[in-house]
This record gives sequence, C-alpha cells and structure tokens, in this order.
Amino acid sequence: MFAGIDEVDWASMEHAYGPADDVPALLRGLASADPAERERALDGMYGAVHHQGDVYPCTLACIPFLFELVADPSVPDRGDIVELLTSIGGIDLGEDDEAELDEEEAEGAANYAMAAAAVSANAGVFFALLADEDPGVRLSAPLALAALHDDPARVLALLRARLAAERADEVRFALVEAAGRLALRHRPLAGPVADWLSRLAAESHPPGLRLAALAQLARCAPHALPGDVASVVTALLRQLRAFPGPGGARARTAEPLGPGAEAAPVTLLGQLRARSAGESAVRTAPWTADLLRTLHAGLDDRVAERAALLADQLRSPDPWQRIDAVRMTGGLMGGWRGSHTELVRLVGEQLAAPEPKLAEAASHVLEDLFALAAPAADALAARVAADPGAWVREWADGRPELGSAVKALARLGDARALPALAAALDHPGVPYDVGPAIGFLGEAARPLTGALRRRLADVVLDEHAYDRARPLLTGLTALRAGEAAPEVLRVLRDAGEFRGEWLRTAALRALASFGPAARCAVPELRALVRHPGTVEATEAAGALWAVEGEAGAVLPALIEGLASESVYARRAAAGVLGRLGERAAVTAPRLRALLRHEELWLRVDAAVALWEVSGRAAECVPVLLAAWEQNRHVRVRVAECLARMRPVGAGSEAARVLLAELTSVRRHNATDGVHGSHDTYTDEKLLALCRRALLGNTGKEPT
Repeated sequence: MFAGIDEVDWASMEHAYGPADDVPALLRGLASADPAERERALDGMYGAVHHQGDVYPCTLACIPFLFELVADPSVPDRGDIVELLTSIGGIDLGEDDEAELDEEEAEGAANYAMAAAAVSANAGVFFALLADEDPGVRLSAPLALAALHDDPARVLALLRARLAAERADEVRFALVEAAGRLALRHRPLAGPVADWLSRLAAESHPPGLRLAALAQLARCAPHALPGDVASVVTALLRQLRAFPGPGGARARTAEPLGPGAEAAPVTLLGQLRARSAGESAVRTAPWTADLLRTLHAGLDDRVAERAALLADQLRSPDPWQRIDAVRMTGGLMGGWRGSHTELVRLVGEQLAAPEPKLAEAASHVLEDLFALAAPAADALAARVAADPGAWVREWADGRPELGSAVKALARLGDARALPALAAALDHPGVPYDVGPAIGFLGEAARPLTGALRRRLADVVLDEHAYDRARPLLTGLTALRAGEAAPEVLRVLRDAGEFRGEWLRTAALRALASFGPAARCAVPELRALVRHPGTVEATEAAGALWAVEGEAGAVLPALIEGLASESVYARRAAAGVLGRLGERAAVTAPRLRALLRHEELWLRVDAAVALWEVSGRAAECVPVLLAAWEQNRHVRVRVAECLARMRPVGAGSEAARVLLAELTSVRRHNATDGVHGSHDTYTDEKLLALCRRALLGNTGKEPT
C-alpha cells in the first residue's frame, strides 16, 4: 500500500493551510489501527486537503491512494474514505457556473473537473462495496455510485438487487436515497425510479422503508406522491413510534437526552460525529429525522401538508421526535409564509417540557419569529419567570447575551420581559442584544432609562468601549431618552481611536433621536459638521437638524457628503436629505445624478431622497422597481418608500410587483431552506409595507 507516495513532490503543492508536505502522514493516518489517529487524519483531510469542498493539486494527488485504502478490507472506517472520495469527485459545475468564472475560479473549476474524472474512472470499485462486510462501507457505497458512476442504468439495477438482500435498515434507506439521486442527475431514469419508489411506498413494506421511498419520491417525482401524503406519513410515524422496525426497540423516553460518557474526541469533526452518535444511541428509529427532512425539502411549497405533518410530530410522546419537529418547524416558518398559528402554539408548549434540549430548541425557534410568536406569548412569559438563571447566557469566550426565551418575549413587545432586561443591565457585562430588545418593547421599557444612563456613564472609553457602549446607546436611541444627552455627549467627546468612528456614529444617532432635548450637544455637532465628506459629519448634520431644525446650517455639509468618495457617506447624506424634505429641494439635481451610480444601494437611497425632496415619483419609481428585481434584500427599503407614496396606481408596474410579492408563498429572503435570525421579521415587515402601499389605493386589504 502507498507505493510511490514518497515519490510525489508534495512539498511543491499547497493545501488550505500551506505546503502539502504533511499529506502523506494524513493518508497513512487513515489506515492507522489507532481510532484517534484515524480521526485526526480524516479531520486533516477535510480541514486542509479538501477544505470546505475545495480541490487542490494535492487533493488530486491523493485520489489513487484513497482508492487503495478503500479497496483494502483490513483498513478500518473505509466508509469514511468512501464519503471523502464522493465529496472530492462529486462537485458538478453547470454551464452557467463556468461562464461566470474568473481566472482563479477557472483554475479551481479545472481541478473539480479533473477530480470528477479521476474518481469516476475508478468508481467501479464501489460496486463490490455494496455487499461489503462492514455496514459503514455498505452505507456509503450507494451514494458514491449514484454520484460518480457513468452507467446510471447499471447502478440502478444493482441498487434494486441489493435492496432485496440487505437487512440493515439504514443501509436500505441509503440504497433508496441513491436511487433518488440517480433520478435527479439522470432525468431519463426519473420514470423507472419513480415507479420503483411507488411500489416500495406501498403498504406491503415496512414503515421505515415506505417512509424512505416517500421521501425520495418527494425529491425526484413529487407528482407521484399519494394525494393524502400527510395522512400516510402521519400513520407511518405512529407505527414507527410503537415499533421502529426490525431489530428496533420501543421508544426509550426515560433515557437521558445526551451523549454517553466516552472519552472526548480529539477533533471538531470527531466531536460532531460523537454528538450525533450520542443522540442516535438514545433515539427510537434515529434515521427518521433525516427521512423527514428530505420529505419536507421535496414537498417544498406544499406548506399546509408540511404543517400537518409537523403538528403531528409536535404531539408525539417521543421527545426526540418533538425536538426534530421543532427544528423543522423553524425551517418551515423561516422559509415559507402561511398561517402558522397552530404550529407556533405547539412549539410554545414544548417550553414546559422537562427535557432541556427540547425546551431550548423551542425557545430558539420562537426567538426568530418576532411578532409571529404571539400565540406562544404566555408560554414564553412562564418560561422566563420560571428560569431567571437563563436570562443571561455567556458564550465560551465570556461574552454575554440574552437568553432565547427573553429575546423572544421582548421581540413581542411584551412587558413581562422587563425584569429580565433589568437584570441584564445589572450584569457585569451588558449583553450586546439588550439594546435591540429594548427597542422592541418601546415605551414599555421606559423604566430602564435610569439603568441605561448609569451604565453608559460608567463605560471606560478605551479600546473596548464600542462593545460596552453600543447596546446602551441602542437602547437609549430606541427610547428617545433625551435626558441621557449628557452621558451620550461624553461618549461623543471622548471616544478613542479604536472603533472610534463607529462609537461616535452610534452616539450621533442617539442624539438625533433625542431631538431638541440634545441641545447641549450643539457646539460639538457644529464642529463636526465643519469637516464634511465623512460619515461622521453627515450623521452630525442629521443630529443638528433634529436638534435645531435649521436646514441652512446643515445643507452645505450634506451636499459635500453627496460628493464624498465614500459610498457610505453618500448614502448617509441621502438619508438625512430625505428627512429635510422640500427644504432640501436644491439638492435634487445631485440626487438625480446618483440614480445612475453603479452601487445599487446608493441608487435606491438617492431615489428615495429625490422623491422626498422633490415629490416627483415618476423618475424615482423605475429606479426602485429595477433594484427590487436585482436584489431581493433591497425590497423592504423600496416598499417603505412606495408605502409613503401611496396610493400606488391601480394597474401600474408598482402595483403588479407588490401584488406578486403578496401572493408568493416563499419568503423573499430565504435561500435553499437557509434563513437568518431576522429574516422572518424582515419578510413580515415587507408584507405589511406591501399591504399598506396597496391599501391606499383600494381602501381594503389586497387579496
């Protein structure tokens, strides 16, 4: 084994972290008898040689040696190596991708192509592995064949034949999954695969296999799913809860929901695998979660059916199935619009569950829902009141943050979060997310003003001042707490150099929110305005306008801001000019010139400001609608302006765009099932703005 490995000039090649002269040791480590050494080697292969899916020349040089390892039955954990080869050879760039590559990306694409060719040329090795004695190898081989072999019809025939002989449940599901992958990659096989999967989904087969077949049907042939797929899957889940399958056991709900007491793995990859194995060890039919995730992905926009499935899961007596359901419910609501009231209520019920992981998962989902979490408000309040120790959590590096249940309750604007926020302000380190939480509470958080002022007055203005002061400034800004002007002015005057511009900008925004109550800051604001062309000068002009209301005192600085080399300064200037309205009409030509700027966000800000200073919608709306189509993330900004312009003309292009948004079931900012912590909030805000813009025209809510 490894003949010729020392003849490869590894030192002349590089991986993600430098010279590749350590690769031979990694390859040999994969064959070690020591599990810890194998783990380190595999972690090194993924972490450096195949870093985040990249393929380097040294990755290509590894391929022959990886196949040697796979073919040797004495090598432990060969299934891991099969998965590594599948990943290295399985990247498929489409023609559209290749057409947009720059020189560096083209070199990477060439490496991907060579890797795919090299692994596919040897993929016949995987046929023998379908019947290997090692179940881990049998688990990995089907997907390797489906992803890499160039004779898909032969692969499908062997998958079907192997299913009849295979007895391990998870390997059988892998065979079915591989068939679905074949149908997706080779569309002529979609019909035969769908027919086979439909037969497997019939009642004569075990429930786990039927569920696996339905999941793959949803992926590759959703039209072939039974019309009552939700009720069929619900019935299968109930069967699995009682009898998970051959060799299975009844639900083990009395066992702890955590990993075993084995020695800690030595790498991050090992820790993740150990955590997964620990969860699987105490689960009933642990593969059910993966099958259901696949099914949900295939059902896509069939939101009502997906919600019905999740509602049943959330009522399961098995806490692990409820944990899975909570997580998938978060994915559904984060990516798709709909009436989610019942699901939210059921997620809220999990907050009272005795299993900590279940309650924690529920609070994390509710945290991201903002106003949509209202059906769970009482459950959140009860959770917060019952667990003061979770009001503030700390990251591993010691940074504090609000607990999920506290954040979720505050984001509802529920005053029952006040005691927790007050406690957070008494914490030695103020959590970074206290300020935004206060913002959602609004006037209900007014009693916290004194604590915010005291903490801000105590902030040492050193290199860490921004992290300490920002949450406090955010809270005072949200409350428009003008009585805090002296404390904010101290920050503005004495902020240091490190992140000083960020800190002064936050202070200036706070002063602007105070309006005339910040009159004590006028001398400092005027001094900053006399140095135009920066974000600080523009923010100071906005604050000075809010305090004094004299357009003549700030227009020169804002005009200079529009001409700044900094796009951020230009955008800030456009925003302040919009607040001045017709008093800034003299800047209309300059704003009009920015409508053709290459930076999309600046074009949008300029169009909004131009409408606000001139009232001429005709030249602004086309720019806004073009940006709407070019970048979905700009839609809230555009909709805010259209809502202020209302009524939107019936039959206009703007009305068409707004109605199309309102009738889409997909959230505008969700991508491939991935969503950010504020995406649901932002999308719901967009929908409200679209309705408001159209409501001015019709007099009633659009349908």
